[in-house]
Amino acid sequence: MALAERVLAPLYRMRTVMAARTALPSQARVLHPATATPSAPAAPPAAPQEALTIPCPDPTAEEQARDLHQNAGLRLARQEDWAALSQQLRALDADCAKTDGGMPIAELVAFGARADVVAAAEHALVTGRPAHGAPLLDGIEALEGVLAAHPDDPMIAAIVAHAHIDIGWAWRGTGWDIEVPLPNREALEAHFERAGDILGPFTATGLRSPLIASAKCAFNAGPGSDIAQVVDDYEAWIAQDPRNPKAMRAFGGHLLPRWNGSYTRLEQQARRVAGLTHDIWGAGGYAWVMLDAISTDTEACARLDLDFFLAGLRDILSYTRDQHIANLLAAYCANTMGATPTGHDEADYIRAQIAKAAAWIVRDHLTELHPMLWAHATRGYDSTMRVRCRERFAAAGYADAVRVISDLFRREIAAGHRVVFTKDGPVTGPA
Repeated sequence: MALAERVLAPLYRMRTVMAARTALPSQARVLHPATATPSAPAAPPAAPQEALTIPCPDPTAEEQARDLHQNAGLRLARQEDWAALSQQLRALDADCAKTDGGMPIAELVAFGARADVVAAAEHALVTGRPAHGAPLLDGIEALEGVLAAHPDDPMIAAIVAHAHIDIGWAWRGTGWDIEVPLPNREALEAHFERAGDILGPFTATGLRSPLIASAKCAFNAGPGSDIAQVVDDYEAWIAQDPRNPKAMRAFGGHLLPRWNGSYTRLEQQARRVAGLTHDIWGAGGYAWVMLDAISTDTEACARLDLDFFLAGLRDILSYTRDQHIANLLAAYCANTMGATPTGHDEADYIRAQIAKAAAWIVRDHLTELHPMLWAHATRGYDSTMRVRCRERFAAAGYADAVRVISDLFRREIAAGHRVVFTKDGPVTGPA
């Protein structure tokens, strides 16, 4: 089959599907919460608890770094300087370069490079029924043209494959499987089929590239994924980039029964990851793998090795003093796991014990407040959530955090003391 025919045939099939003008789900999935940094929230209102003072940078250092790297990829893509973009990605990928908060910089740059194409497709789908002949494929076909011009470049392949994956999820939407119209499901499958074709030549060669490994694992989240292949691909990604929390968190989620995994496999793999990364994270690998799995699955939570998990949290925070991670874990314990009881006795006991860990995380590790992390934690890090007003969202996170922190220091405050967070942690003294 000729190259052009082989590359574009799946796209022509999708154009036929899209022309059906079938009503779409009311809301399309929003991707990459971990990489898509929102614009800086407005400064939060003054805390009602006048006895509490804590710095609240606006934006945070992590937000600034993520914006910087995403914009670098966006700029190079708009300039169509694909050679420079590929060269930059190769260097970042080889070094496993990260922000202070642990986000791979190569993924941020690659996300920026596909952002215009993905955003245009998501916008057309989120707003309702696309008009007949809407240019839904123009952006992805342009990226396919770039790939055709650089057929042996794994960095360009990762960008284009991940764009297909993102757009495929946008077509699927957020509803239950039974609610997804057949044309939408076919569009999802076609985009994923094309992503698999793009990634195949690079994964088959054993290329050492965390960016390709990340795209391969994102591809595994699609229809018809085989759990044994999922495990192999995630283990390869973690082996190539063991300092990447994102890989371990995503791995845990994909080991749940809803993704054709099992609770036994989840526990086994979490312990295996802890062993493989012990020199870097201590017991933290177990905690990273379990973090999202136990917050979304009651039975997984009930089966958790609580002591191992709590030891993992301590080891993570001994490994890194970054305030992004300190806020993330404090908010996770207090808000995500300390939320409304589920009615499952064993799981609720586990959640209550994890919620208590917020006290020592705040007292021993927190020096500043990151409202967006607390706001997302309250809502369980819902990757499908659309933030309509970022200022209000940040203000809600700030209010949640101040409430939690004030309650942790209620005895000191009740005694007439003032709590001031410094670069060395909280200090209490007479008001």
